[in-house]
Amino acid sequence: MNKTLHITNGNALTNVLNELEIKGDILTWQEMLCEGPTITHIDSTEFIDVRKQFLNDFYNIEINEAELKSEIDKLDNIENYNEIILWFEYDLFCHINLLGVMSLLHQKEINLPLYLVCSGRIEGEKNLKGLSELTPEQLYKHYDERIKLTEDDKDLAISLWQTYCGKDHNLFKHYIVKESSFKYLSNCLKAHLRRFPDSKSGLNVLEKNTLEIVRDNEIKSKHHLLGYLLNYQGFYGYGDLQLKRLIDELSLFFDEDENQLKLNRKGHEALVKIHNFSLEINNNMAYGGLNRLDFQFNIKENKLVKTNINVN
Repeated sequence: MNKTLHITNGNALTNVLNELEIKGDILTWQEMLCEGPTITHIDSTEFIDVRKQFLNDFYNIEINEAELKSEIDKLDNIENYNEIILWFEYDLFCHINLLGVMSLLHQKEINLPLYLVCSGRIEGEKNLKGLSELTPEQLYKHYDERIKLTEDDKDLAISLWQTYCGKDHNLFKHYIVKESSFKYLSNCLKAHLRRFPDSKSGLNVLEKNTLEIVRDNEIKSKHHLLGYLLNYQGFYGYGDLQLKRLIDELSLFFDEDENQLKLNRKGHEALVKIHNFSLEINNNMAYGGLNRLDFQFNIKENKLVKTNINVN
C-alpha cells in the first residue's frame, strides 16, 4: 500500500497541508520539548507525567492526554504506510521536537524511509521563514525538494536526543561541526548553549537581546516588546507564551508607565555586566536533563561551566 504519513510541527501547518490537499495521513506533533524536563523514552507514562507536570506548573496548560495518545497511536498502524515525511522548521523549538520525534520512531522500531521538509532561508527574502508562512508555491517547492534522511542522520538525531535528556550538554559542541542533512542544526545547538546564563551578567542571549531592544527602541508596552521579540529572536522559534514569560521575568530591569517601557538602572548594569543577575531573574527552567541555573555559559571558554552557588 503506497501511503504517506506526514508528521507536522503543529496545528497551523496541519491546516495548511489539509487545505493544499497534500496526499497522505497527518500526525500533528504539539509539544514544546525545548523547554522543561524530558526523559529519553517518549512513548511512556513517565514521559507524559513529567511533561504534564511541567506544562501545568510553568504555563498553566492542561495536556489533552487522549488527544496526545491518539496522535502517537497512529504510529501503531505503521504497516499502512510506505514512507514518513517530517515537517519541521529551522529553529531550536522545531529541532528539539524533531529529535524527539525521530527518537520516538526509533523506539517504536519504525524503519520506513524518512524525509525532511525544513524551511528557513528563502531565496530573495531577508528573514528566515516558518513553514506555515510560506506561499503555497514555496511550500510545494519545499515538498518536492524534500531531503531523504540517511542512517547517519537517524543515528545523529538519536544521539542528540539522548544528550539533551542527559547531564552533559557540552557534548553538543562536538556535533556543531558535524555534517548532516539538518542544515540549521549547528545554529540551533549554538543557540541552545547560549540559553544558559552568561557567566558575567547572568543573562542568556535572548534576555540580553530583549534588554537591548528596550534600550535601543521606543517600546510602548510589554505587548509592543513581544511583537519585536517574535520577529527578532534568531534561531529560537519561541511562541507568544514563552516570550511573555521571558518578558515578565525581566520586569526587574524595566520601568513601565502608560506610554513607555524603559530600562532602569539594573537593566543598564546587566548589559554592561557589572553584576551577575541570574539568581535575581530566578528562572530555573529545565532544558531536557539540566536545570538552567546549574550551569552558566562562559564566552571565553565557549562552553557551559557549573554554577558556583555564591556566584556574586
